[in-house]
Amino acid sequence: MTLLKGLGTGLCVTMLCLLVAPKAKADDWNRKTVVTFSAPVEVPGVGLHLLPAGTYLFKVMDSAGDRHIVQIMNEDGTHVFTTVLAIPNYRLKATDKTVMTFRERPAGEPEALRAWFYPGHEWGEQFVYERSRATLLAKETNEAVLSTDAVTETSTPDDLKTAAYVAVGPTGDTVDTATVVDGPPTPVAAPEVTAEPVMVASLPKTGSDLPLIGLAGLLALSGGLALTGLLKHSA
Repeated sequence: MTLLKGLGTGLCVTMLCLLVAPKAKADDWNRKTVVTFSAPVEVPGVGLHLLPAGTYLFKVMDSAGDRHIVQIMNEDGTHVFTTVLAIPNYRLKATDKTVMTFRERPAGEPEALRAWFYPGHEWGEQFVYERSRATLLAKETNEAVLSTDAVTETSTPDDLKTAAYVAVGPTGDTVDTATVVDGPPTPVAAPEVTAEPVMVASLPKTGSDLPLIGLAGLLALSGGLALTGLLKHSA
């Protein structure tokens, strides 16, 4: 009876895992996240580039290769405000909460969304702005910004999957994307340890085996004489 009861409990737990696991995996894959902004936020490709204060749904549509396609929607996911090209960006330490980073702009200007990190992930989404906006943001913030010549507002997800992107600096010149996107730290190789060869001293070899043979014969003779003496004494 105890065995049947335990088996029944095990089946219940298994069914619960089967029901919960697909949802957890789905959220982990598309990183569906609900975010509330208390003030307007600039993002790529939305009307006048602004999301009014409110609650929004972020999710990854596609994460193949070295680029991701992110959708920003209304809270219940029934309306897409913008579909954005994002490049994977690395952080040293994952957190258990959603992290949004912004570019600080002049007073009175809305902050521009820079990157989005999903809880528990070291990799996040670095957003790519249209060239004209990226150039303006780079000048205002004095830091490089990822940019693309694709028109985000009219581009399809397939367009964004193949769109070229670069980084533009404060002067509008193209700069190395490594100044914007962080890769994982280079592992430090362990120092090589070279073992010194161990010298084993060898004993000098004798010129001949005859002395050993003679010594063995002498010992045998001495033992025979001693044994003979014992036998005579016993008799």
